[in-house]
Amino acid sequence: MANSGGGMIVYGITESQKTATGRVDIGEFTEGHERAYRSAAVTAISPPVFGLDIHRLGTDARAVAVVVPASVDGPHLIYKNDLFGAPIRNDADTAWMRERQVEAMYRARFDERRRASDALGSLYEEAASGRDVRKRAWLVAVAHPRIPAVLRRPDRDAAGSIFNRAEPIALSYSNRNGVHPLENIDRFNLRPGLRRWTAVNSATGERERWKEAWAEIHHDGSVTLAAAVGGHRMSADGYLGGWQVEGRGIECCVADFAALIRAVAEGNALDQFEVQVGIEWAGDEPLQILTVDGTGHVYDGVSTPLRRFTPVRANINAAGSDEDFHLGVFQLAEDAVNQGGITYLHVMTKPSEEASSND
Repeated sequence: MANSGGGMIVYGITESQKTATGRVDIGEFTEGHERAYRSAAVTAISPPVFGLDIHRLGTDARAVAVVVPASVDGPHLIYKNDLFGAPIRNDADTAWMRERQVEAMYRARFDERRRASDALGSLYEEAASGRDVRKRAWLVAVAHPRIPAVLRRPDRDAAGSIFNRAEPIALSYSNRNGVHPLENIDRFNLRPGLRRWTAVNSATGERERWKEAWAEIHHDGSVTLAAAVGGHRMSADGYLGGWQVEGRGIECCVADFAALIRAVAEGNALDQFEVQVGIEWAGDEPLQILTVDGTGHVYDGVSTPLRRFTPVRANINAAGSDEDFHLGVFQLAEDAVNQGGITYLHVMTKPSEEASSND
């Protein structure tokens, strides 16, 4: 099914001559059975098949439907000792791919990856354009689904519900000890754009402009976030330099960005996303990422000056478990702050650490 563009497998159906003729009870299907099924899709198939959607149907005559998502990682192979094969669905039968079919699927996989990389780069350039990066550093984060959503135009209320859903998700990854860009956008008055909805900056006052932020959700499932992270306010009338970026601010941006991805994925049944997070700064001073000392005050004693921030790229599964997705978000933020010589995160915690603190 994964090698054939996805499909559905239904257990609990009798058939004759490839035609469904009735129902049959499959027996009990527990969470243990479901875990074993998902495990087989991951451990017995290479590359693994993620994102199975399993539904239990009926009570008297019980059935199970397994929705297999379309995959861009074909061909998916089955190994037996030193031998392998690539099965493909042909109507109601399963056949084995010939060498030329395998070759064509590998070529399609590599072409897709190149297109996804180009699409991600274009999104990043667009999100970064027009920012005053000579005055202050900007964090730019973009995500593009490996398999885009069916292009449809959600209305303003549907798009707004995604932004509303994202805020509590972000706070499940992080605390409020930093500036969250989702709190500085107007998610109640979204504006239409080219196949997207834009949440414009709401920090427009003279004393609020230091925390400017913009976010977009595209009709194909792509997500962009741009937030000013340099020159943040230190006190009532004191500000950091435009080249100075708090690590806590980066963590908050990554948490909010990831929460938007999770919320978009939930509403569009998306799974794998290619993401890129970067910091744009074009001033004369080297970029500096700041941590905090034991009293919670900004501290620059361990920062490594950066002439250029290397954008962080990753692939995350937005349809995975909460813990797995949270861990991926944590590692994304960690990669970003580590570039500036900072070891520890102060706003986000690893899922395991959070779980142990709640026990």
